[in-house]
Amino acid sequence: MLRSLYPLFQAIATAPTEQELRLRFMDSISDYFEVQRWGIYLLNPDNGFDSVDTNGVSDTFIEQYQKFGKSIDPVLRYVVQYHAPAHEELVLPDGTWKQSELYQRCCSTYDHEHIMTGPIVGQGQLIGTVNFARIGHVPAFNQLDLASLGAVCTHFSARLAELRKQSFVPNPMIDRLTSREIQIANLAAKGLTNAEIGAELWITQNSVKQALKRMFRKLEVSARTEMVAKLRDTL
Repeated sequence: MLRSLYPLFQAIATAPTEQELRLRFMDSISDYFEVQRWGIYLLNPDNGFDSVDTNGVSDTFIEQYQKFGKSIDPVLRYVVQYHAPAHEELVLPDGTWKQSELYQRCCSTYDHEHIMTGPIVGQGQLIGTVNFARIGHVPAFNQLDLASLGAVCTHFSARLAELRKQSFVPNPMIDRLTSREIQIANLAAKGLTNAEIGAELWITQNSVKQALKRMFRKLEVSARTEMVAKLRDTL
C-alpha cells in the first residue's frame, strides 16, 4: 500500500524555484511508488527536451528510446491523447506487454519490466512527463499507483505553472500595440507575407503594409526581424 502522499504534496507546493521543485520530486518520489528508475522530462515549444532529470536511467536507454521507442510507446500515446497517467496493463491487452514492440526493442534490454507515465500539463498542453520503471521480478503498477500518480502530476503541474508565472517578466513593448497589431506581429513572426497575413485576417495587403509601418514606428525598428526580436517571448 502506498504511504500518504501529503508530505510530497507539501514539498511540491513550497518549492521556491523550478529547479528546487524538480530536485524535491527526484529525491523523494521512489519512496512513494517503489520504483527503481524514474525521471522528469520537460519539453520546449518545439517538443524537444527543455530539461531531463533521471535516476537509474542510462544515457544509452534515453538515446534508444528517442530513436525507436518514443514513436511506438503505447503508454506515452495514451498520455499524450488523454493527459492522464497510464501503465502498460491499462493500454495493452492482458499478457501482451512482453510481446510489444516497445518492450522488445527498448525495455527488455534495460530490464524495465513495468512502466508508468504521467502528464505534466500547462495552458492546456502537455509540457512534460513523469516516467517510472520497475525492474526485476516485481509487481506491475496497479490502479492505486495510477490514481496516486495522477494526483502527484496535478500538484506538480500546478506548482510549475505558478513558478513560471512568477519568473515571467512582461515585455513593455507589447503594450504599445493594438490587439490587431499584435495579431499581425504574431503572423509576421511565423514568416507569413503581407498577402498571407491579409488573407488570414480578412484585410487587404495594403492594410497590412500600413499597419506594419505604424508598428515599426511604435517599436522604433525598421524591419520585421527587429520587430520580432523586440517582441520575443511575448508572441
